[in-house]
Order: sequence, then structure tokens, then C-alpha cells
Amino acid sequence: MPSVPSVPDETANAPRLRGSYAKGVARRQEILDRAIEVFAARGADRTSLRAIAQEVGVTHAALTHYFGSLDELLVEVYRESERQNGIRRPTDPDATPIQVMRVWTESNREVAGLVQLYSTLVAAALEEKHPVAREFASERFARVRADLADRVRRSQRAGRIRADLDPEAIAALVVAASDGLQTQWLLDPETPQNAALVLLEQLLEAPATR
Repeated sequence: MPSVPSVPDETANAPRLRGSYAKGVARRQEILDRAIEVFAARGADRTSLRAIAQEVGVTHAALTHYFGSLDELLVEVYRESERQNGIRRPTDPDATPIQVMRVWTESNREVAGLVQLYSTLVAAALEEKHPVAREFASERFARVRADLADRVRRSQRAGRIRADLDPEAIAALVVAASDGLQTQWLLDPETPQNAALVLLEQLLEAPATR
């Protein structure tokens, strides 16, 4: 009588697979944390993955395994840095758009390299050969504008911002002002970012609050 082939016990391999996956996630996070330190210190020059791997302290193969391309790495570094610094972002839903941007401005002064990384990604997004950067920048601009527009509406209802102005247009203007001031600050640390944002806030104020 022929023997019945044994069926592999998949549950026996499950702990080992879960362990390998957990190690992979931990290793990826370790590389990401180190990359954040590197970019925060030196910015995001358009160097190769191989050069970045050397600075981070891993092999080129390891970096490409976890991130695939330079743009993917840069996007993940920026997203993770935002996540880790999320506690420093305004959580008050009633904070005005300008108040939000002023907090971001202050926190960004401590991580000039990551500010440069953001600017690098936005610049790359304008080129067709950088679809990852384009998707990142487009999604981020849309998300930030939507959040700021909601804040404008709440501020208008509370009488803090002029009610005759379009919330979407204000949101786009605030983003443009913030990013433009940020670029100027990268080139000249003496740029009066905070004073310019305060002036914009005064221009948007409802007459009764002046």
C-alpha cells in the first residue's frame, strides 16, 4: 500500500515567519532612523543610494531592499520625521492656519536638513521622471490645504478671519507663503519668517478683531 505523502505543517513555520517579518520591520526602522539623522545634519543633496548607504552605515543592497529607489527613501525619511515630530504639531482644532504654520516654522528651524529634504522633493515632483516625489508632493499639498481650509472656516465662524474670503484660496495662500518663506530662510537665516506670517494673519483678520 503506497504511503500517503505528509502534509507540511504550516502552523509550525508561522512563528519563524512572523519572527523574520518582525526583524525585517525593525531593521527597516533602524535604517530609517539613522537616515533621518543623516539628512537632518546634511540635507538632501541629490546623491546616489550607494553614497547614502555608506553614510547611514548599511550596504547598498540593504538600502535598495527596503526602499527601492532614492525618491522612495527620501519620501519615507520625510514622512517618518513628520510622524516622529507629530507631537510638536498643533493639535488644537481651533488653531488658525497661521498659528499652525508658525509652530511648524519654529520646529523646522531645528532640522534645517529635513527642510531642505522637503524642498528637494517638491522640486523633483515637477519633473516627470520622479513619479514617487510627485505623488508625495501632490498628496501632501492637497492634505495640508484641506486641513487649513477647515481651520479657516472654523475661524470665520468664530469671527477671527474675514468671512468674505474663500477658505480654499486662503489655505493655498498660506501654504505658498509658508513654503516661500521657508525657501528664503534656507538661503538666508535672517529672513523674517515669523514676522511675515504675523503680517499675513493681520491682513486676514476680521475687522471686529483688529
